Amino acid sequence: MVETRTRILGIAPYEGMHTAMERAAQTYPNIQMDVYTGDLDEGGAIVKRMPPNAYDCIISRGGTAVLIRQVTDLPVVEIHLSVYDVLRAMKLAENYSKLYAIVGFPNITEPAHTLCDLLGCNLDILTVHSADEVTRTLEQLKQSGYRMVVCDMVTHRVARQMELDAFLITSGVESLHAAIDQALDISLWFGHLRQENMFLRSITQDQNGCVVVLDTSGTVFYSSPAQLSAGLSEALRTHLREVPASGSLKFYRIERDQLYSITAQTLLMDTERYCLFYCVPSRIPLHSHWAGLRFMNKGECEYLFMNSFYSISGAMGSLDTEIQTLTAVRQPVMIKGEPGTGKEQIARFLYLHSPLANKPFVLVNCEMMNDKSWDFLLSHYNSPLNATGNTVYFQNFESLPEARAPELMAAIQETGLARRVRLLFSSVCRDSEPVSDVVHRFSTRLGCLTLNLPSLRSRSDEISSLASLYLGSLNLELGKQISGFEPRAIEMLRQYDWPNNYTQFKHILQTLATLTTSTYIRSSVVAELLAKERSLRRSAAPTAVPMNTDHTLEEIIIEVVQQTVTANNGNRAAAARQLDISRTTLWRYLNKNGDADTCI
Repeated sequence: MVETRTRILGIAPYEGMHTAMERAAQTYPNIQMDVYTGDLDEGGAIVKRMPPNAYDCIISRGGTAVLIRQVTDLPVVEIHLSVYDVLRAMKLAENYSKLYAIVGFPNITEPAHTLCDLLGCNLDILTVHSADEVTRTLEQLKQSGYRMVVCDMVTHRVARQMELDAFLITSGVESLHAAIDQALDISLWFGHLRQENMFLRSITQDQNGCVVVLDTSGTVFYSSPAQLSAGLSEALRTHLREVPASGSLKFYRIERDQLYSITAQTLLMDTERYCLFYCVPSRIPLHSHWAGLRFMNKGECEYLFMNSFYSISGAMGSLDTEIQTLTAVRQPVMIKGEPGTGKEQIARFLYLHSPLANKPFVLVNCEMMNDKSWDFLLSHYNSPLNATGNTVYFQNFESLPEARAPELMAAIQETGLARRVRLLFSSVCRDSEPVSDVVHRFSTRLGCLTLNLPSLRSRSDEISSLASLYLGSLNLELGKQISGFEPRAIEMLRQYDWPNNYTQFKHILQTLATLTTSTYIRSSVVAELLAKERSLRRSAAPTAVPMNTDHTLEEIIIEVVQQTVTANNGNRAAAARQLDISRTTLWRYLNKNGDADTCI
């Protein structure tokens, strides 16, 4: 192992100290000391000419050391004058018969005061703080009859120019050794700090992401990689004031077709506040190998939830407390509500705020699952139902095929699935209509806690505040400054029946914010957009088919139900939505026609 020598730069204010520093360094085999002679500004100029990283520490004395600190980032050790150094000079001056004074910077005059107090000497001791003061002070002494001064190097040079006698206070070998010892200690500490800094920088540079530190003004203090795109830099600055003093802030950013999960937190350095942004690449799969099955991690769920209507404050309304309570329980939960009420987002929220948030979130969309997917889920050794700690969410549970219901129930009950994973279910169910038989059966047997999501029309009195909250987030997203709605526009939004609830509400507000060029969203724009929505809904209604007028009304209804199911390729859940009736009502009509064995 090669022994590393400490590299010290010595700046001597006078030639005598130059020689003394070199002689003292010879007793330290573990240092390499290069000594130059230069007083005050000249010493600072020598330091500035040195190549970077050439030395670990600098040693100098008095005012020269003070000036050197102003031109370098390296630690500077000052050679302190001891009381012995001052005493030696005073003893030499005792043989001088005329008036003399002690003149110098505080590092000389402070020990001189101490010695005079101890020895009972009555000497004039004058302190200077800059080279400009030296000349004035010596002129005053000369006019008062003084012919000699005991002083430092700066004062010594000026005194000789003014034809005054001067005794230079020199640093003894004890002071030089003390300074070298201190320089070794500081160099060791500074070297460890520099290595640690380089090590941490190498770690951040090897990460598959980027680390950025901004100061309070938004200036980049550190980044890895060193070059950041203008878009990412600006995006981080916009969140600067949102970073809490304690804890962290999480948000997402798409940069060059790459989704980043960004975590921000506050750092303090020398009482100054900085913000650390850790940007980690994240990917959301666009499809799954198994139809209807999707595996997501915490970051992907956070991104999807943050881009939903429920991410804005107050969107959960009166359900906020109930939803928060359900995050901590392991009991299965059945989430019910009309289309567009955010059942999937609430399931993600329950997952993200549960103790299982670091495990996978498995979405099983019963409406999209095919036989191959069901066989994998219920029979394969690698099925997510065989794992422990997952959150498994069954979406559109009313679409569960009747043939699969007993198999799924057996898998849950016989394997203790509800104890190994967190089970969440959701079902499309319109207000005041009963749930499907399969939903009722699973809710009862599994003891599901039920969460009923309200329709938007039942919260019509909150539409004004919900619209304002979402409009605030849209202003940030679109870079607009829309202040609100005209009163008539808000009334139109309240009166609309919102058949697709919050999904439709979010789409309408996004469209209004995009189209609006004025400060307020006008009622005429709202009226036109809602009229288009009503027109689209009417065009999506079932096409009239010729009916046998000899049939009773109930027989005609049964025939319409059968034709709608056929038009939807046998998908009874889709047929029920198209007819705007519940699954239970659809089953009842099919049962009257003897098709119960083919229905869910």
